[in-house]
Amino acid sequence: MSAPIVSFDPPATTIAPPLTLYIHLPWCGRKCPYCDFNSHKAPTQLPEKEYCQALIRDLENALPTVWGRAIRAVFIGGGTPSLFSAATLDTLMAQIRALLNLSPQIEITLEANPDSSDVAKFSEFKAVGINRLSLGVQSFNDAHLQALGRLHNADGAKRAAAAAATVFDNFNIDLMHALPAQNIDQALDDVQTALSYAPTHLSLYQLTLEAGTPFFRQPPPALPDEDTTADISTAVQQHAQAAGYQQYEVSAYAKDGKCCQHNLNYWKFGDYLGIGAGAHSKITQPDGVLREERIKNPRDYMKNAAAPVRTQRRLNKDDIVFEFMLNALRLCDGFSTALLTAHTGGGTPLLRRALALAEEQQLIERTPQHIRASEKGQRYLNDLTALFMREENHTIITKQH
Repeated sequence: MSAPIVSFDPPATTIAPPLTLYIHLPWCGRKCPYCDFNSHKAPTQLPEKEYCQALIRDLENALPTVWGRAIRAVFIGGGTPSLFSAATLDTLMAQIRALLNLSPQIEITLEANPDSSDVAKFSEFKAVGINRLSLGVQSFNDAHLQALGRLHNADGAKRAAAAAATVFDNFNIDLMHALPAQNIDQALDDVQTALSYAPTHLSLYQLTLEAGTPFFRQPPPALPDEDTTADISTAVQQHAQAAGYQQYEVSAYAKDGKCCQHNLNYWKFGDYLGIGAGAHSKITQPDGVLREERIKNPRDYMKNAAAPVRTQRRLNKDDIVFEFMLNALRLCDGFSTALLTAHTGGGTPLLRRALALAEEQQLIERTPQHIRASEKGQRYLNDLTALFMREENHTIITKQH
């Protein structure tokens, strides 16, 4: 039986959602063939000082859009941020603290790769205020790491995981599954090895062939078929849950109280200020929701740090509906209709129509108070979110640089 139609009355007041800060450090030791992030092969000498100065100029330029608001979490991503020195990060964080209102118990995450990790370096990162580490292992199997084009081997991955466990009370391990020639037992071996280091968080991703990547142009041989991939994903999910990790998002599993605060805010359609080459921002303002994207090329970004925004636009009502659903439907517990109303105001015909269609296709479960993707909806998440696809083009309010 269908749930009663949800009333989408505009909220009485507009309150800005929680705000986090994302810092993009774009260089890697090598670009992986499956990666579609804005990452670039590192030069022989990283321009750490110059790039850090550009980040601060970028932040100073963005301050009017977030003035006075508290920052709930900081996420330093890439690229491979662990290529940077702790001294550079210390300088950067000191200036950020001087410019922004950071919450007293703020979570500050740094992404790291095993090829640029050890206990000494992790200890230095912790000493400058990094209190959460996200380690990009992907696999503990040498053959699979080689197929993925990773720089580290299985022994290096284990050393890095052990170092993370030694230094950090709160750390994540990234693993990928459905890899070339991978079977269920091998995928579970990866998860079990990760569990042996007792991380507080696991990110368990299925390998996907993203447009524009070498793997998309020429898929690797021996990829598992659809049925095998589904079996591997189910086995990995069940193994993590049996070990006491709660799945709170499609690919994210955490111990109690250890969800990634930046990512959780993102999935709940909170605001985030992004600085760095190619970084994106979403900022709620009195006259609407502002989207920005920084210049992607690191060299061009540093040259134009005083005006680094490449594109800027305001979301129309259908954009907001689509982006909210694109993120919030990834949450395993779903979201309250009150949260949906707070972000979409009076709603749109597209929203009402898409909700009805999603329910008819058994892709969502809803009550007057709550909406979540059904088990079928989680399995066909792309099809579900496509129902909420925006019908209008974005309004470009500044020219591209």
